[in-house]
Amino acid sequence: MEIFSFLVRLKIIPFLKKWNLMNFLLGAIDILAIAGAFQCSYYLIYHRIGGFFFSELRLLKLFILIMPFWLIILYLIQITEIPRTKRYRVLFFEYLQSAVLIILLLMIFYFVFKLYEISRIFLIMFAVLGFVFLFFARLTEYKVFKLYRAEGHNYINVVLIADDTSESFIESLVENKEWGYRIIAIFSGSEILKEKFEKSIILISDEYLAVINDLMEVDIIDEVLYIKNKVVPSEVRKLVSSCEELGVVFRLKYEDNKINLSNAVKTNIANIKFLNFSNIPHNSYALTIKKIVDISISLFMTITLSPALLFIALLVKTTSPGPIVYRQARVGLRGRKFNLYKFRTMVADAEKLRNKLDSENEVDGPVFKMKNDPRVTKVGSFLRKTGLDELPQLFNILKGEMSLIGPRPPILSETLQYKRWQLRRLSVKPGLSCFWQIKPDRNSIRFERWMELDLAYIDNWSLRLDLLIFLRTIKTVFLRTGL
Repeated sequence: MEIFSFLVRLKIIPFLKKWNLMNFLLGAIDILAIAGAFQCSYYLIYHRIGGFFFSELRLLKLFILIMPFWLIILYLIQITEIPRTKRYRVLFFEYLQSAVLIILLLMIFYFVFKLYEISRIFLIMFAVLGFVFLFFARLTEYKVFKLYRAEGHNYINVVLIADDTSESFIESLVENKEWGYRIIAIFSGSEILKEKFEKSIILISDEYLAVINDLMEVDIIDEVLYIKNKVVPSEVRKLVSSCEELGVVFRLKYEDNKINLSNAVKTNIANIKFLNFSNIPHNSYALTIKKIVDISISLFMTITLSPALLFIALLVKTTSPGPIVYRQARVGLRGRKFNLYKFRTMVADAEKLRNKLDSENEVDGPVFKMKNDPRVTKVGSFLRKTGLDELPQLFNILKGEMSLIGPRPPILSETLQYKRWQLRRLSVKPGLSCFWQIKPDRNSIRFERWMELDLAYIDNWSLRLDLLIFLRTIKTVFLRTGL
């Protein structure tokens, strides 16, 4: 246990999460585990030859062929993510399942490609050692993350709708801090829950369940869990509607395995079954690809455009006094704040001058925009028209605060003036570009229409849509149809 505590104290996890490298590291560990199993099998079976397996072309080809398949199998049976409440024996059987599938796949390859010169014992040993290496690698990662969450990191904010029967489940969430669930409030009329949890958790009578609407608007709520033993349909309908309106995940405890709803996803928390209702993108495969694409393209663009970034930085610095990069507090996923980076396009004291220009605002709603804003520098005007001022946000994407495509991140003063239905645009990670950003006449678009475009993006999201917006964004840069 001391070694796991040491790994947590190194503060590697916060660094990896800050720069969105966690999935890359976990993937690299899986690849190393598979490669290690292949090498050990090679050494045990072909020890007389010695060396490394990649010196044997036939074995190298087999490794290159089988490794992606194993990773895909791990992904399809959903064990590539670090779980929160999964039991060790469940992990064990999941990885065992992947090993069995790999043995079957290896046997198919063996006979289809006539790999008779390769020992079948070697193939079986590789699958067995691969299972052992992968399982113990994930077990180590699981324990490190448990300690990390126990210290108050990587948590999910939840609101519970409960009754007397929910006591043990709530206790498990409270006691097992390593699961990373932070209870913001409990709505219940239970005297048992009131006596036990009122001193440590906000407990509100379920008579005032309507208050949850206001709570979700002003606080960062990731999920609402309905854990009553007896489901009240009218309550559930209102809660699902309210959560969907704001893009908050709603979980309903269920026991009937035959339930199969097209708009709900089955999940588990602490061995309790839940139906997840959400009107935000939840296709885990597509979302993972989106995340990989975000990092890959951002990293590629940062490296490729580094000469242009340096040139723009010099232009900004030499043409007007003030910092090169402008940092502004913005609101991200579900109300979480972060610093957005942009090349400075205005004079240094632009914020102070803003109050004098409020009457000149050319758009409706809480957003301020002005076509001939006197605060904008000559270089800044060019950067805005081409969208080049947004390039430093590639670092926001690499940090995991933004995505390439998504609703533009608002400032806090704007979100405070949002209507309730407009808050759902905060239910996905903000992006560098979206529907509104690629419109040639975007500054003449009414504020409500802008919000509708963002919600249309969320409701119709797909990888194909992201690609289309990305290509249109490049066109916008070259045609200079921006602000």
